[in-house]
Amino acid sequence: MAKPPSSSSCWVWFLSVATLIHMRTVLSSSRCYTAIYSFGDSIADTGNLYYDTEEDLSPSVYTALNPPYGETFFHHPTGRFSDGRIIIDFLAEHIGVPLLKPYLGIKNGKIKDWNSLEGVNFAIGSATALDISFFLEKGIYEVVVPTNYSLGVQFDWFMDLLPSICNNSSSGCKKFSEGLCLLLERLVAMISTIFFN
Repeated sequence: MAKPPSSSSCWVWFLSVATLIHMRTVLSSSRCYTAIYSFGDSIADTGNLYYDTEEDLSPSVYTALNPPYGETFFHHPTGRFSDGRIIIDFLAEHIGVPLLKPYLGIKNGKIKDWNSLEGVNFAIGSATALDISFFLEKGIYEVVVPTNYSLGVQFDWFMDLLPSICNNSSSGCKKFSEGLCLLLERLVAMISTIFFN
């Protein structure tokens, strides 16, 4: 007998559907959003893995740090897992906002030209939905990832950055509320399921 879905999988499903409905509004309207705040894994990473200083990131291990990644649009590796732009870049271009800068590049000071109201990308390659401790507690050792940047960690990064986004002013928080938050890998998985299954 099949087990009923867990409450966390119900929430993931609900957020995915809400995101799809939100995306339909975004794509069919003129510029109603002023920023994007993206969470996810390599499918949405605009360079967080590239700017990660907590781990030993050898270019020989992380192929996205080497050509041909990035060569068709940026003409050098940017940490995107693509030879050019990724879905989030096209979405930003479509709604008329700047390409998202990676949070870890902002945090470690390597990205200097970030405006707190233009959005930010928290997605990072090899991220998991659940913290790695969940897998270890369950005795699932096959899930080995080189980093522990789960969605929970990404939400913590977001909460750390939130004061600089709101900037202690109501106008900053109003601008933030006009932003679009995406859990991109869930959106892509749901779209894939709808159209290809």
